Amino acid sequence: MMKSLSKIRQYSGIPSLAPILSAFLAISSFVSAQQNPSVTDSIPPAVQDSVQEKEPLLLDKIKRHANGYMIIDRKDNKLFMYDGAELYYQDVELKSGIIVLDYKTNEVTAGRIKDSLGAFIQPPSFKQGGDEVFPDSIRFNFKTKKAIIWNSRSEQQGMNVKAAATKKQNDSVYYLRNAKITTAENVDDPEYYIRVRTAKFVPQRKMIAGLSNLYIADVPTPLFLPFAYFPMTQKRATGFLFPTIGENFNRGYFLQNGGYYFVLSDNLDVALMGDYYTNGSYGFRLENNYYKRYKYRGSFAFRYENLINGERGLPDYSLSTIFNLRWSHSKDSKSNPNSRFSASVNLGTSSYFRESLNQINTNNFLNNTLNSSVSYSKTFPKYPSVNLSLSATHSQNTQTKSVNMTLPSLTANMERIYPFAKRNGIKKGVLQNINFQYSMRGDNRINSTDDIIASKGLFYGAKSGMKHSIPIATNFKIAKHFNFTLGGNYDEVWTNETVKKKDFDIALDALPDQDTIRGFDRFSQYNFNAGLNTTLYGVFNFKDDKKIQSIRHVVNANVSYSNSPSFEQYYDEYIIDANGNTREYTRFESGLYGSPGNRKSSSIGITLRNTLEAKVVDKDSTVTELKKIKLLNNLNFSTNYNITADSLRWSPVRMTTVIPILDDKLNINIGATFDPYAINDDGKRVNTFNIDKGGPLFRMTSANINWGHTFKSKGNTESKKENRNAIPGLDNNRGIDEQTGRFESNDDEGVNEKQEKKGNSEFYTTKIPWSLNLRHSFTYSNQRQQREIGNNSLMASANVSLTPKWKINVSSGYDFKNKGVTFTNLGINRDLDSWDMNISWTPFGYRQSWYFFIGVKSGMLRDLKYDKRRETDKRL
Repeated sequence: MMKSLSKIRQYSGIPSLAPILSAFLAISSFVSAQQNPSVTDSIPPAVQDSVQEKEPLLLDKIKRHANGYMIIDRKDNKLFMYDGAELYYQDVELKSGIIVLDYKTNEVTAGRIKDSLGAFIQPPSFKQGGDEVFPDSIRFNFKTKKAIIWNSRSEQQGMNVKAAATKKQNDSVYYLRNAKITTAENVDDPEYYIRVRTAKFVPQRKMIAGLSNLYIADVPTPLFLPFAYFPMTQKRATGFLFPTIGENFNRGYFLQNGGYYFVLSDNLDVALMGDYYTNGSYGFRLENNYYKRYKYRGSFAFRYENLINGERGLPDYSLSTIFNLRWSHSKDSKSNPNSRFSASVNLGTSSYFRESLNQINTNNFLNNTLNSSVSYSKTFPKYPSVNLSLSATHSQNTQTKSVNMTLPSLTANMERIYPFAKRNGIKKGVLQNINFQYSMRGDNRINSTDDIIASKGLFYGAKSGMKHSIPIATNFKIAKHFNFTLGGNYDEVWTNETVKKKDFDIALDALPDQDTIRGFDRFSQYNFNAGLNTTLYGVFNFKDDKKIQSIRHVVNANVSYSNSPSFEQYYDEYIIDANGNTREYTRFESGLYGSPGNRKSSSIGITLRNTLEAKVVDKDSTVTELKKIKLLNNLNFSTNYNITADSLRWSPVRMTTVIPILDDKLNINIGATFDPYAINDDGKRVNTFNIDKGGPLFRMTSANINWGHTFKSKGNTESKKENRNAIPGLDNNRGIDEQTGRFESNDDEGVNEKQEKKGNSEFYTTKIPWSLNLRHSFTYSNQRQQREIGNNSLMASANVSLTPKWKINVSSGYDFKNKGVTFTNLGINRDLDSWDMNISWTPFGYRQSWYFFIGVKSGMLRDLKYDKRRETDKRL
């Protein structure tokens, strides 16, 4: 009966016979069941007229493409694709020379094909989710998600992995055999690799390997590990920090920068690191980074070192401790535009950068000041707006060990108010331009030294006070060309400490110590001022056939007047000797904001600013427009005349200018001071003009000249432009980063980095990229006819790229006054593709030392390095 059923179903497509045949079969089956019950038991009633459905061969749509051909074998349920084959199924993307898909087993096989020369081309590219593999061949099951991969190649967080055989257990676990791990770009022929016999590989997370050893240029080295762990996570992970092993000239062998790294959350981490030396010296560091999106970000670092010099029991033995604290914090302006908080803290012992065993950075060594600032400000936008700021500052000189701090400083500033004009209207005339402001400042200042703070406390000798200021001003034009300003200023100073001086003590034959009176006290003072300024233009034109077509001279003249009355009511007298002579003093003389004036002051200030420019014909005859050049840039003269002074009414004339040369590429800054008065034999100014004593009209008392310029090869067009207004100095010194052992970044390398990355060395066939940075500083002093040169030094730094991968940099200088060479450093860098090699040498001086480093560039394998150093013998 079943055979007849299957045969009939072959004709079930005929519409006229199908219903009749179905009815006939149903009746026959019923009769047969009544006669033979055993047959009925073998066929359940519910499925007597149905066939069990088969599972589908494919679970999703297939997208396919091939440049050669595609063949579908319906008998074996296989799909063949050849030449440029592409297959997209579920979450799998597969590209290869040949692809075979088996519908029955849900397996796909892919491999390479041969070209006309017999070489294998079009290797597979297998991508599933975020993982991508480039093998020679692959076999993958869509149902079980397992795969067997031959000669697989993958990239994980900058590390390239190639394995002879790979078994994909599931989406997150791979097993490798005979694998190569490297950071080289060419994984098939790397400069170095770590050979791993067997390994378990979890993509984007880790690799746990068995016996592993280092190969360089396919040559095995004796460096091996019985097992290895390679972190490959995209996120930060808690774990150990491997220390740097080395030897110090004075303190023996050491372990540096070893410790543990904690990831407390996505926005917070902490690193605890330590150093240990075999002579007993040690140090530890705590470093922290924190961040909250659209709110703030910052970092904190504390470093402490216990240093032992010499051998215990010997005369040269010494023990010292040093520390350094750094904190940086910035607030995102988007979080609250009316509120701001920032911090930049750098404080510690004055000798930290000179004595620290874990600091060889040149820039830190040359820096002799530590500055810190923490501030919070709040703006109240309602009219009139008020800005309130609370800050703390710190300045420390590591040479003199002086420390100046303000803990804290409170300031408040109210916006300018125009009482006789509309807030947003146009202000005309004297009355409408009248305006006033209010500002307040309160400070608690500490001027001390390292030793005093350590012995007597932080706030020993602190002074505090508060100052209120209200400036009033107005301005208007006179005859359309003159701007006239008129104003005044009222100040009130509050203090919590005054002094009282005592008369001469005849019994002691000396002046007794002054008394310090603690308690609130105040004084007020005021002054008036006026100013008149205008701008004059002068143009001189030449004939059309001249090189110089015209010269323009711009003069900005400013005359100011200030007047301050005498506030002698705040002054007292005390006897200074046995003869009864007296001296004036004010009880506010030790205040933060100065003392009230006891003399009437009335003076006139004069300032002239000059600019000289020219228009010349361009050397290029095709250019029709005239070329503008500056002959003198801001030639300024300023002086002051004291009306109320009994003598020496004229102050010295100060002159400054900038001379641009080499097509405005080099600016020479010149400054000088000229005194109209003569001096006596003791070198003091006298009330006699210098010209009346047979000298010139002015006597030059000081002068300074400084300039700086970077010369570079013509091929170096990509380098960063220099800051022509920077203070001359040795700004191209490059130190070594202790964490990586590499030179710090330098924007002016003298090499086009884009050409380096492309491997284009055509430029080197004719020219070698180079740059030379020169800075010169000269100061001269002649107040007492001493004709003394204060400073005369030339700083130089040079960078030369002998080849795209060989760089040499030198920095040095010469002090012409002291006749000696300044700090000198030579650096050599060799780019070894996946490796870096650096040599730094300081041949002489206090920091005489050398340092050698070779290591892998990638941060994943930064501990794969070798470094050697010889530090300064500070006992010498």
